Amino acid sequence: MNEQSLPRSCVRILGTTCVVISTEPEQLTAATTSALREIDAIDHACSRFRDDSDLSRVNAATGHAVAVSTVFLDALEVAVRAAAVTDGDVDPTIGRAIRLLGYDCTFSEVPVDGPPVVTVRATSQWSRIQIDRLARTVEVPSGVQLDLGATAKALAADRAARAAAAATGSGVLVSIGGDIAVAGPAPVDGWPIALADRHDDSLDAGEFTVATESGGLATSSTTARRWQRGGVAMHHLVDPRTGLPAPEVWRTVTVAAGSCVDANIASTAAIIRGAGAPEWLSELGLWARLVSADGTERLVEPLDRTGQLTGTRR
Repeated sequence: MNEQSLPRSCVRILGTTCVVISTEPEQLTAATTSALREIDAIDHACSRFRDDSDLSRVNAATGHAVAVSTVFLDALEVAVRAAAVTDGDVDPTIGRAIRLLGYDCTFSEVPVDGPPVVTVRATSQWSRIQIDRLARTVEVPSGVQLDLGATAKALAADRAARAAAAATGSGVLVSIGGDIAVAGPAPVDGWPIALADRHDDSLDAGEFTVATESGGLATSSTTARRWQRGGVAMHHLVDPRTGLPAPEVWRTVTVAAGSCVDANIASTAAIIRGAGAPEWLSELGLWARLVSADGTERLVEPLDRTGQLTGTRR
């Protein structure tokens, strides 16, 4: 079977492109329907660009408990876990900082340039978020704004792939703007995925191809979602300790893990951690490809990769 010849559906959602592929072409429509249902639920719960989302309501009521959906509770717990396992590198309380940097609307509407950034505060408040599962409420400290962009998209990919595979019995790949999850029976040689700097590049574009059979793959990059303020280049990967874009040691980091969420957490944290990222990823036993700002490539290939992923250069 030639996986690259399998039919795929492409839909614009979450401000990016979603691709769904099924190992059973006749199941593609059903797989896409199931996947989009899960992605839409995450959008309704977690978008900071929708006034009716749970996240927007929580941000508007800082200092007070707000009733939220179980989908939002799931997503917020994933985001808090991301902060805990990365020692705060991936922090859901950077919402105010990223707005002050100029990313305060859907990215396609962000002005290319604007006034200089005057004040950006470091905002590590994730440990003070109060989640009440029983009452289904969330409260964030006064003045704190959430942004779940680092993990919600990956969670959507994981949930979408699982739902599509369960509904169709087929192997399914879901890609949402560079966050990729697979579920169900994989093709014989795994799912081939070509790596690229930009999330909107084709799954078949790029000079380095990996093949994965389960779990997820995520790419974090400073080359997309860029803008300027006062002539100073900005990107969307914010260091919570400074409230500013992370220094560009790596322009792209791709990680494979047991889920798209874990891959995304690791790839985002690697950008934030900078020079120490390869050793950290190796200690975690994660396969990764890092590309420095000058284009130099570095692979992290732990001895025990559980047969999950292989890499080949074209």
